[in-house]
Amino acid sequence: MAARFIVEADGGSRGNPGPAGYGAVVRDGDTGQIIAEAAEFIGHATNNVAEYKGLIAGLKAARELDPDASVDVRMDSKLVVEQMSGRWKIKHPDMQPLAAEARTVFPRGRVAYTWIPRERNKDADRLANEAMDAGKAGRQWEPRKAAPPAAVADEPPLETAAPKAGWAAPADLGTPTTFVLLRHGETPLTPEKRFSGSGGSDPELSDKGRWQAERAAEALAARGSVQAVVASPMRRTRQTAETVAARLGLEVRYEDGLREVDFGDWEGLTFAEVRERHPEDLTAWLGSAKAKPTGSGESFTTLTHRAGVARDRILARYAGKTVLVVSHVSPIKTLVRLALGAPPDSMYRMELSAASICAVQYYADGNASVRLLNDTSHLR
Repeated sequence: MAARFIVEADGGSRGNPGPAGYGAVVRDGDTGQIIAEAAEFIGHATNNVAEYKGLIAGLKAARELDPDASVDVRMDSKLVVEQMSGRWKIKHPDMQPLAAEARTVFPRGRVAYTWIPRERNKDADRLANEAMDAGKAGRQWEPRKAAPPAAVADEPPLETAAPKAGWAAPADLGTPTTFVLLRHGETPLTPEKRFSGSGGSDPELSDKGRWQAERAAEALAARGSVQAVVASPMRRTRQTAETVAARLGLEVRYEDGLREVDFGDWEGLTFAEVRERHPEDLTAWLGSAKAKPTGSGESFTTLTHRAGVARDRILARYAGKTVLVVSHVSPIKTLVRLALGAPPDSMYRMELSAASICAVQYYADGNASVRLLNDTSHLR
């Protein structure tokens, strides 16, 4: 079932026309929680141009979270709402291309428009003013940094936690969304420590890998807290996820943003072989998250973006639930790194065994808490 979002958008111009900016927020359609924000100073423009640009930015932010979503747009601009609803003609030449662009973001019929009074559009209005203030100061708007993580009370080790509670947080912190991050089981390439990304042979699980998936399924079934399963579409993650989901009586939803990095010409090679054949590229890759493996179009910076989008999409769909996320070494390490607020090179300091389990909790205020890393107790 596709997600449902609420987009609130606004724009303003100090002078009309004058220095202008827009703001937009995306809310979860069920909880009302803000899950994405956008704002930009757009230079010299009118109020209406800024309002349309805010609408477009909000729709695009919603599409990044889930391209299959339905969207309820709420704006305090009667003009934009009536024009986009088709009740008023768009006569101004500056508005026509903007309205046309807004209509291309989602298919016809998946977006509805509602007028709201200005006092109910405070978040988008605030962002638009922040963008204009930033422009006046000679810079662009940047998202505010999250507050320091809230203290989390101690909980019993995963092995002894009561199944009913699962990985739930203390009640006074609200109901978090929990990602139980499961790396796929072994493939024939895993014991030899060969690069195996999304650009290689897409190997399936070995006999040991299938055994590991069964053990993970047993352990997760015993804990009893998983409510949904999302996985990378690659063969080894599909096989692992389907094994666990069958035991839990759940269906698997696939998310392309969870696939492994494309390692290009390094696919199937060991680290030593890559160092021998592509020493300069390997050194650059180890030294910068923006560097790409030889013959690949994907860096860890690219991975961080798509994994972050996948994370936000899953959070929007399963707010307040415990979700099993079956993925690979690099995406899981990236999600853990982002939760910790750690630098990119911290990924090289994490161990992540085949069929290991990590757990991260996400809170409504944007904070996250890493609860578990590289648990393999179910494989002993």
